[in-house]
Amino acid sequence: MPLEQEVMGLLIGGVSIVMGIAILITVFLWVKNKNNSSGYIWTLLHLLLVSVAVYFTLKGIAFDYNHPMASEEISLQIGISGVIWALSMLCLVIALFSFSKERKHSALKQMG
Repeated sequence: MPLEQEVMGLLIGGVSIVMGIAILITVFLWVKNKNNSSGYIWTLLHLLLVSVAVYFTLKGIAFDYNHPMASEEISLQIGISGVIWALSMLCLVIALFSFSKERKHSALKQMG
């Protein structure tokens, strides 16, 4: 896909900065609240898988469209990205269940 020369660098830089900040915040919260490690592990796995999905998406976007098999290659890259993204969303849902389960246990402990 034809893009301006600076766009790919800006995309990579922007995604890297945002994901780096999100990962650092998650690790900081995990260290601060050590009571629910599984939720933070699933959240980190989600962030890492989203990063890999973005990598495959950008790889597909940056592929040379003049290549004889460009359409197939780009479709493959986007397909791989979609599967990895779906796995990352599964990790996020598991993390949310883990965090909500921990809150229910905390609420029961406070009541009892």
